[in-house]
Amino acid sequence: MAIVKKSPTARAPVAKKNAVKEISVKEKPVVGFIGLGIMGSAMSANLHQAGFHVYGFDPSPKQQKIMKKEGIDIQASVADVASKANHILLSLPSVPALMQVVKDIAASAKKGTVVAELGTLPIDAKEAARDILAKAGVILLDCPLSGTGAQAKTRDLVVYASGDKKAIQQMSPVFDGFARAMYNIGDFGQGMKMKLVANHLVAIHNVASAEAILLGVQMGLDANQIVEVIGNSAGSSRMFQVRGPAMANRTWSEATMKIDVWNKDMHLISGAIESYAVPAPVFASCIPVYNAANALGHAKDDTAVVYKVLENWSAPLAKKSPAKKKKKAKK
Repeated sequence: MAIVKKSPTARAPVAKKNAVKEISVKEKPVVGFIGLGIMGSAMSANLHQAGFHVYGFDPSPKQQKIMKKEGIDIQASVADVASKANHILLSLPSVPALMQVVKDIAASAKKGTVVAELGTLPIDAKEAARDILAKAGVILLDCPLSGTGAQAKTRDLVVYASGDKKAIQQMSPVFDGFARAMYNIGDFGQGMKMKLVANHLVAIHNVASAEAILLGVQMGLDANQIVEVIGNSAGSSRMFQVRGPAMANRTWSEATMKIDVWNKDMHLISGAIESYAVPAPVFASCIPVYNAANALGHAKDDTAVVYKVLENWSAPLAKKSPAKKKKKAKK
């Protein structure tokens, strides 16, 4: 079962007027999934493997074909999914996509349906989506995730759930089908705040991992050995363990979190830092690295590509280093 914890500082969730439909143990588990991209495809596949009947939709014909082969019951529209499932998950790329999807759900879903928004999107946009659904008697939860596409495949995700307490409890079995843990963070929007804290650290640890591996390589160490040894040491981090192998093996073209998508997250973190006037010099130092990756044509590559950015920056300096000069003098 998923671990359910509640933040000691979180306020009690505000009760909603809409009733939540209970999941009967006699019913075959049914869930709807909108958005079958890198994250959504992995989560929906895991739900199917866990015994859920998954009604899915994605606007991409290619993704529809792929996920149909994975056992997902592909529907022709968002409305079709909403009419068949009382528990729906959203994994969407943008605010416009969210707004259109919730309008379609509001027009077709039964009253009492619970929808969990899993993306990293502005809190005010999620609140607007919540209000649209509430008018139709549908409950929206703010439930961003901690984890990459690669982690989604192995159910190594953590759900930061926030919103109606009873609705979160009803969604718990669904979360357990694709995540290793779920935390009840409190009122609607608190989940996104926790996600920004998590992504702040991810941004830093990712660049720090690239920097450390590059240092070791420049000193003559093997990149894969660095990943193995440091990954099991006090200097490790979850991002070092997840992205280190991609950096060492230069497989950043196999994206589990694309640079262009990550830049959206960086913008949200920067906005929170500015709004709350938090000094963040370490985070600020990472921004040029991600911007450079995007400018150098790596928008569709995994964020592990920051290793290549640092490597390129270091090349001219490496030629002028004392160690290089000394070696040349001996010749």
